[in-house]
Amino acid sequence: MARQRSMEVIQKSEYVTIGELVRLTEVRYSTLKFYTEEGMLPFEQAEENLTRRYRREETERRILEIKRLREVGKSIPEIKAIMCPEQ
Repeated sequence: MARQRSMEVIQKSEYVTIGELVRLTEVRYSTLKFYTEEGMLPFEQAEENLTRRYRREETERRILEIKRLREVGKSIPEIKAIMCPEQ
């Protein structure tokens, strides 16, 4: 198993893993996985080990926006329509 990167390193990284997003955003792994599967959190697939990599800044902004929309009572389909109008 790979050694965890420090929060300092994660916060400066262009790309992060879903596990690192959990640490950054305090959102559960299963929730982030669901958002990813629903197309709400875009990712890139690393060729060598098929690990999903997320652009840290963009993904953190998207997660904060999802949280905000949930707080005002929006459903997941409504949030998807707002954030992913092309789907």
